[in-house]
Amino acid sequence: MATGALPLVRLIEQFERLPGVGKKSAQRLAFHILDMPAEKAADFANTILEAREKIKKCSVCQNLTDSETCPICQNTHRDKSTICVVENPQDILAFERTKEYNGVYHVLHGLISPMNGVGPDQLAIKELLARIGTEEVAEVIMATNPTVEGEATATYLARLIKPMNIRTTRLAYGIPVGGNLEYADEVTLYRALEGRNEM
Repeated sequence: MATGALPLVRLIEQFERLPGVGKKSAQRLAFHILDMPAEKAADFANTILEAREKIKKCSVCQNLTDSETCPICQNTHRDKSTICVVENPQDILAFERTKEYNGVYHVLHGLISPMNGVGPDQLAIKELLARIGTEEVAEVIMATNPTVEGEATATYLARLIKPMNIRTTRLAYGIPVGGNLEYADEVTLYRALEGRNEM
C-alpha cells in the first residue's frame, strides 16, 4: 500500500484482506460503509474494536468467549465425559445447530500442516491432554475436517490419547473429502456423529 493512498483505496484494501472477499466484494463493502450515516459507521468500527479487545479463548475448551469460560463449559447440563475436538470455533456452531450433541468441545485453532509450518506445538493440544488428565473423560470424538491435514491431526491425537484408556472415535463422514464442517447441513452432521468409529 502506497503511503498517502486515498482513504477509499485503503478501505478497499482492508476488506480485500478478509478471507473470501475478492476485489469486487471489497469495493461493494467499502461503498456500503461510505453510504452509512456517520454514527452507524462509528458504531460498526467500535463493535470491531470491542470484539477484538474483549473476546478471548475459553480457559477450558479454547472456544472464543468474552468471559473466563464459555457458555458451553459453564452449562452444568452438558455431558463433560465426551469431548468433541474441532479445528475452529465455527465448527462448534455447526454442531450446535444439530441440537443432537450434548457433550463439550475442544478447539485446536488449526491443524497440523508441516507444508504450512504448523506443528503440534502451535495448536491447543497440550490444553486438551491436560483436560483429559484432570476431567472424567470417557470419549474423545475427532471431528477435524476430512482433509489430509485433518486426518493427520486426528491420527496424531488418537495416538497420544490411546494410552490413557479413553475411547477415541472419528466421525463417520457423509461429508465429502475436502469439505468443511462449517458448511455441512444439520442432518449430515447428525449422521456423522451417530456413525462415528473407534480409532
